[in-house]
Amino acid sequence: MLRRRNLLTTFLIVLPWALLLTLWHQYPATRYLILLRKETDENATAKARFNGTSPLREEGLLSCSWQQASGVAPKVIQNYVYSRPPPWSDTLPTIFVITPTYTRPVQKAELTRLANTFLHVQNLHWVVVEDSPRRTNLVSNLLEKAGLNFTHLNVESPQSLKMNGPSIPSHKPRGTLQRNLGLHWLRDSFNNTQPPEGVVYFADDDNTYSLELFEEMRYTRRVSVWPVAFAGGLRYESPIVSPAGKVVGWKVIFDRNRPFAVDMAGFAVSIRLILERPQATFKLEGVKAGYQESSLLKDLVTMDGLEPRAANCTKVLVWHTRTERPTLANEGKHGFSDLRMEV
Repeated sequence: MLRRRNLLTTFLIVLPWALLLTLWHQYPATRYLILLRKETDENATAKARFNGTSPLREEGLLSCSWQQASGVAPKVIQNYVYSRPPPWSDTLPTIFVITPTYTRPVQKAELTRLANTFLHVQNLHWVVVEDSPRRTNLVSNLLEKAGLNFTHLNVESPQSLKMNGPSIPSHKPRGTLQRNLGLHWLRDSFNNTQPPEGVVYFADDDNTYSLELFEEMRYTRRVSVWPVAFAGGLRYESPIVSPAGKVVGWKVIFDRNRPFAVDMAGFAVSIRLILERPQATFKLEGVKAGYQESSLLKDLVTMDGLEPRAANCTKVLVWHTRTERPTLANEGKHGFSDLRMEV
């Protein structure tokens, strides 16, 4: 009996101290966790307010479907989010870029990439010409939202020149009617008015362009030329420039007998020269692929009149890239994904 009483006494003595020690050890940690949780919640709320999003989105609770947080008013973006191009200058020559384009799975991606480049170029007017019987909503909407100065045209090519398959016959030029319509628009626009100082450039929608290129061409007097990468089966094709700074030939493998063995992306023409020579157009009949450039340039300039740019044609500022054709085999005959979704 005495032994049991001693054990009970010892237990009652030790118990309060054990509880005190336990609370003393646990309280700082508990307080720290509470403060940390509070700080984390406050930071998440502040970050959400700064970004205009709900804290729930930051925690990964929402993905593609957005749900309004309770008590939080939805944010409505009414103005387009793209940054605008630099302000227009009355003293800077204008660059008129003519781009032929046609409907295909990667068309919007190509034009978006090109528009994002042009947004950084001052005094640029983009003339987009669709190979189509009508102007499509896809291209119209893209141009309206891009924030660029633009003109949207369309002309349909003959069926024999359409890009329906992987490629068209190598002897058939493509984009000819579209580029000519762009030239016609320029001549018609400045027929009865004083033409601006500027230059005309033919930029396909699948190439890659350095911003430096546009400043190189801006002050073209007649016809300026430069190297183009990934053209003609080479790392680059280029004009050959003499020590005196004159173009004397062409560093190419494909058909060296061309009068002007230059890629479409490798030259720009003064707009005044375009207006002075209304007969200068890209020829469709009797002209094989690779001679389109020559069919225009021979009516505008001679070799002596060419102006080498890009550090006397020692720098590559444009790349003849091509977007890989996407693999859509899993779409099936009727389409797995929603065909109403614009891609």
